[in-house]
Amino acid sequence: MFGRSAISRAGGFRPENLGQNALNLIGNIGFSLFVFGVLVFTIIAATYEPEDPLFHPSDKITTFLTSTSNATLRSDDSVAKTGEDFMPANQTAFASFINITDVETTASEENTESNQLDCDASIPIDCKDSEVFHLMMKATIEKFKDIHFYKFGKPAVGEGANSCDMAWRYRPRDGKSAAFYKDYRRFVIGKSENCSVSVVEIGEYHSGLNARKRKKNQKAGFEKTDGKKDDFSLPVVGETVNDSLPMVESEKAFKSGKYLVYAGGGDRCKSMNHFLWSFLCALGEAQYLNRTLVMDLTLCLSSIYTSSGQSEEGKDFRFYFDFEHLREAASVLDEAQFWKAWGRLHNKKDRLSLHLVEDFRVTPMKLADVKDTLVMRKFGSVEPDNYWYRVCEGDAESVVKRPWHLLWKSRRLMEIVSAIASRLNWDYDAVHIERGEKARNTELWPNLEKDTSPSALLSTLQDKVEEGRNLYIATNEAESSLFNALKDKYATHVLDEYKDLWDESSEWYSETTKLNGGNPVEFDGYMRASVDTEVFLRGKKQIETFNDLTNDCKDGVGTCNVAAT
Repeated sequence: MFGRSAISRAGGFRPENLGQNALNLIGNIGFSLFVFGVLVFTIIAATYEPEDPLFHPSDKITTFLTSTSNATLRSDDSVAKTGEDFMPANQTAFASFINITDVETTASEENTESNQLDCDASIPIDCKDSEVFHLMMKATIEKFKDIHFYKFGKPAVGEGANSCDMAWRYRPRDGKSAAFYKDYRRFVIGKSENCSVSVVEIGEYHSGLNARKRKKNQKAGFEKTDGKKDDFSLPVVGETVNDSLPMVESEKAFKSGKYLVYAGGGDRCKSMNHFLWSFLCALGEAQYLNRTLVMDLTLCLSSIYTSSGQSEEGKDFRFYFDFEHLREAASVLDEAQFWKAWGRLHNKKDRLSLHLVEDFRVTPMKLADVKDTLVMRKFGSVEPDNYWYRVCEGDAESVVKRPWHLLWKSRRLMEIVSAIASRLNWDYDAVHIERGEKARNTELWPNLEKDTSPSALLSTLQDKVEEGRNLYIATNEAESSLFNALKDKYATHVLDEYKDLWDESSEWYSETTKLNGGNPVEFDGYMRASVDTEVFLRGKKQIETFNDLTNDCKDGVGTCNVAAT
């Protein structure tokens, strides 16, 4: 048996079998390598967790922020990303949106118990009647087909005998941002001789002012319940903003608190990206040390965002960011209020203690056991060592996490975005056309001006945007008439078409003026860029300048591969 087995095995080495055996061997090795590669990739994918939303180590961010390259090559003059930008849009899947069948089912169940509406046309419509409520909800869902509704508020009496106001919470059907929106509109209700009622008209965006605020003890409206709960916070654009400053509760509470303040430094008047990178470092350290961050709410707006070309002091943090969310989600205190309370108590016998740190290399870990009331980090005058974000570099990078989720964009600015998108019925495509300095600098962007000319745009867009569509143009081009040629094929829209949303008669103007001590607030360059960008991002199709309109690199010749890494 042994001899026959050996001879049989030896037969595998006959010349006519060598090719087949080699192929089998190569196939087995290749398959083994494939399985091993899949296993390694799966392990990496399952365990990888980026330390920061920007997905870059601090040395790359530092290089980016302290770049001394040609002023034309500005990578940090864009709109800063905030917490909402890092939330997956599908987080809102925690709640199912309301279908028209949900309303019809509820209506049929409630109609058996409801009273018949009075047929007398002289009697005002009862906005609280369930039949009227369901009619208004159905009419709304049928009219706005590009919107998903999550909650309807109980109707309120409008103006006149036959009008009712109703509010609802919604998201655009193709929404790419993790946020809810609130709208409230005025409905004209018609009553026929056979006692039936119908919706005659639905007013414009935010026309139903009587439904804006939910009154005390008001019954809940209509909301689809599927057993899922809201386990996280999302911005709700359209709600009344209350971003008043948090007050110092009492002397006893103030004395028992622990505080952190950053003083001085070279971050002032830098780009908004730079400001946020430093501010969130300070906020992250305060959270690590379990201290209240004492923050200066006055900002200096960098010259890259101003019409004067000069940096402008006296801006308010609340013009650009959602301070209401920040103060509710984190422990922060206005600097002016803090020093007022500190001075009042410090002059008494029970003096408060201060721990001064003048070297950014003193890590947050070394301050963890400090018992003093106030830790003050004092920064010098030599850049870049006086940048706040230096505190979060090195060993601190793995310990102090920037709390991006605490910082949202100003809901007042986002309300303008929502209003523009609503006027377009959330059914539009968008193109970003970047020109300005870059189009004039043919050394770094040799093709940009030609590729964004009217004739080139018409040629490029014809394959990307269907003729007749609403097309929102987000651009830094001062002469919007340059895009007039596009009007022959598309219903074009630009930001300045909506000036009424921030002019002297607007709600934004009124609220920011009040916030600014009665002094009018300019709708500055950063605000314009922020709104323009956000409207662009809500388009159903989003066509970018670089990659879509031109092959030039975003940051100049030879930087495409660098940007990709």
